[in-house]
Amino acid sequence: MAEETTGKGDESVPLSPHNTSTDYDPHYEPIITLPEIHVNTFEENEEELIKLRAKLFRYDTGEAPPEWKERGTGEVKLLHNPDRRTVRVVMRRDKTLKICANHFVAPWMELKPNCGSDRAWVWSVPGDFADETPRNELLAIRFANAENALKWKDKFEEAKQLIADGPLLHDSDDEESDESEEEKEDSVSEDLGKLTIQEETKENSGENLEDRNAADPDVKPEQVKDAELDKEISQEKIELTEKSDVEISQEKNDLTENLGKEISKEKIEA
Repeated sequence: MAEETTGKGDESVPLSPHNTSTDYDPHYEPIITLPEIHVNTFEENEEELIKLRAKLFRYDTGEAPPEWKERGTGEVKLLHNPDRRTVRVVMRRDKTLKICANHFVAPWMELKPNCGSDRAWVWSVPGDFADETPRNELLAIRFANAENALKWKDKFEEAKQLIADGPLLHDSDDEESDESEEEKEDSVSEDLGKLTIQEETKENSGENLEDRNAADPDVKPEQVKDAELDKEISQEKIELTEKSDVEISQEKNDLTENLGKEISKEKIEA
């Protein structure tokens, strides 16, 4: 009896006597079940104006001579943020979903036809964040047909109108920085005012109470006497501390002299 085999290319593998199925698929339960993690795309607060499939190119000036290089193929979107009144172009590559275009739309941007093609546009970008750091880029995008290219251009012009009346992102950041600088200046001036007030109060507290009594008749003579007593007590304390320091130094000198005399006597006797 011939042995049954399964053909894989030029090789023939005999079937197991315990398993006669040719499409055997073993299943193993995972040791650890990992929960699903929600990943923020930073597109949750934005409205999608349009989404089309296209191919993106960038003009590489680092080559000699400069040439167009493909940056990725995927879905390109216009995302509108109504709170900040901004619109940005976002494009991700197929399968990997890696960003290949990410920049804000400015009112002065203009889509120009590429070499007379009716389904491709070219525009310049002062700061594209596809590589996480802003770079000046000359981009070109090509759609499947002329109809999609016209749809993209119409929505692009509509996006420029949406942000024409609203402030750009960097303008709002500048305003916030100006406000923070003004707040810092106000806080510094307030601190200086507090310091001057404290110095004035210290100077006023050190004035002679007799002069204040002459200027203010409400001050009682008992308060003047108490102040004079406090001054005398403080002066006596200072004198006592000075005397104590002098006495301590004198005692030290006496001890050193006595020790020196005793040492000299011992040397003479020896």
